[in-house]
Amino acid sequence: MSTIKEVQSWSAEGYARNARFVADLGQPVLELLAPKPGERILDLGCGDGALTARLVRAGAIVVGADASAELVAAARALGLDARIADGQALAFGPEFDAVFSNAALHWMKGADAVIAGVRRALKPGGRFVGEFGGHGNVAAIVTALVAALNARGLDGAARFPWFFPTPAEYAAKLEAQGFRVDSIGLVPRPTPLPTGMRGWLDTFANPFLGGIDDADRAPILDEVQALLAPSLRDQSGNWSADYVRLRFAATLAP
Repeated sequence: MSTIKEVQSWSAEGYARNARFVADLGQPVLELLAPKPGERILDLGCGDGALTARLVRAGAIVVGADASAELVAAARALGLDARIADGQALAFGPEFDAVFSNAALHWMKGADAVIAGVRRALKPGGRFVGEFGGHGNVAAIVTALVAALNARGLDGAARFPWFFPTPAEYAAKLEAQGFRVDSIGLVPRPTPLPTGMRGWLDTFANPFLGGIDDADRAPILDEVQALLAPSLRDQSGNWSADYVRLRFAATLAP
């Protein structure tokens, strides 16, 4: 797709190699959800099913939903009930005791539509628990990407693909649709990158590079890494990402 509106594409193999830390760091939000045996739970943005499988092992009856056919196929290969679905147009009725989401909601810029779909999917009194990129998430990385693109006459800011709200902003959206916000806050979390900054960029930065030939992408990414090295690479050459997560728990009014 040769347009700045190029959407994020996912490779199950690349995600497993470069982004396994996403699921590995999901335990705190799983504990916030506190799944109970027999509960029906929707895992919104389930990816390749790594956390979905933990919910199943906890005894829950889980449906995974993700927009990526390749990641859904990887989840199904684990024996999970995973379905291709647009999180901004969920078609589930009131059948779930909880909706859970980890590291996915920031890809869904239509936040009001997402919350409306979650509301429809939940039984009265159901829980909506999740964690995703919050205000200030990957700010240094975004600044470097925008700068490298702007230097080439491209509008880097116009390619920004994410929704990173403040707690107040997201709480207001939840409350407007009948949720009681039980807890919400930002969690600064500098995150080590096992395959370096290039692995992170190769996995997550596709929307910034839409319409740019492969040959031209390499020098852009080299420049981005050079800009980031002083702040995100330590003296041993290890990279981290400047993550700030928004973690929340809300309950639908009975």
